[in-house]
Amino acid sequence: MIDSSPASSLIVGGAASSPRAPLPTLPPLALYIHIPWCVRKCPYCDFNSHTASPELPEQEYVDALLADLDQDLHAVYGRELSSIFFGGGTPSLFSAEALGRLLEGVEQRIPFAHDIEITLEANPGTFEQEKFVAYRKLGINRLSIGIQSFQQEKLKALGRIHNGDEAVRAAGMARQAGFDNFNLDLMHGLPDQSLDDALSDLRQAIELKPTHISWYQLTLEPNTVFWNQPPVLPEDDTLWDIQEAGQALLAEHGYAQYEVSAYAQPGRPARHNLNYWSFGDFIGIGAGAHGKLSHPDGRIVRTWKTRLPKDYLNPAKNFQAGEKALTNDEMPFEFLMNALRLTAGVESRLYPERTGMPLESLEEQRREAEQSGLLQVEPSRLAATERGQLFLNDLLQNFLS
Repeated sequence: MIDSSPASSLIVGGAASSPRAPLPTLPPLALYIHIPWCVRKCPYCDFNSHTASPELPEQEYVDALLADLDQDLHAVYGRELSSIFFGGGTPSLFSAEALGRLLEGVEQRIPFAHDIEITLEANPGTFEQEKFVAYRKLGINRLSIGIQSFQQEKLKALGRIHNGDEAVRAAGMARQAGFDNFNLDLMHGLPDQSLDDALSDLRQAIELKPTHISWYQLTLEPNTVFWNQPPVLPEDDTLWDIQEAGQALLAEHGYAQYEVSAYAQPGRPARHNLNYWSFGDFIGIGAGAHGKLSHPDGRIVRTWKTRLPKDYLNPAKNFQAGEKALTNDEMPFEFLMNALRLTAGVESRLYPERTGMPLESLEEQRREAEQSGLLQVEPSRLAATERGQLFLNDLLQNFLS
């Protein structure tokens, strides 16, 4: 999500004529697996999720996922997976048996790194102790639990199916099931939320001692119930107070901000997310999943899969809905749209390594962004200033073509 004003079209000087070199090494490779069903669609959600029927087509969907992966294997031959992320929807609606068959099939096709991170998204309303013990035995070693709030009136306004007590119990059950690495997902700027309400949610989350907290502001997205029937949200001054006080509280308890909305204990940032924001590669399988793959000849291709589950499961239809090779003109924005979300940015050398484009091709735009106070004046890094993080879209406009 990009803050501030809409991006306008600017000319990137020299980018179109800059040569694209073969990539010296390919970036780390991750796998994103989308499971699109939820118990109920939340009114703020613009993800590709669909209300589940009483019987989920687990076996058929796992078969389709593996067939989908087979079609991408030619682009990743000889590489290993550094992370896997099950997103949704609500992946924890699937049984351990189905996820186990899927993981076994994936590993038969692509070797796993010895320290692979495997994350599963789950909601408190889907927590079953026996099921989560089984997930842990499969090798899933990280959970991301969608709490959003611990307060009943806020959960009701968000259309969530769990209550605050279930949210608290979920964290304890995760730890009892053997997960020593888990994220709690929280929102702020909720309907009629006060500063005290927001900080109460954060304090409760911190008390549960997760290794990672995702804390982000509710926004109204097109094609959602909230977009068409907007709730009353806090005033801008209250939102600013919540942001400042919340960040101070997280820092006080040892949660360092490493990305726009991600806070982690030392050594516990989400490796899957870090790979994404540092322009790493990822295969996307499942209904509506997106991917990005680099090729040794310098091509970088984004892909997206068929969105509707019924179409994804239809043997007569293709898994892949489309693909696009990034052009030289698009590369600065595509790279920096990701990298500048990281509070520390990335080392400058990563730009030529991950894009095949010379760092000098950014020189003019980089100088203008530094002069505007949005980009740090640091030759060895590409990183936003504190002001640049607040107005990220304004900063990125310098790199649009």
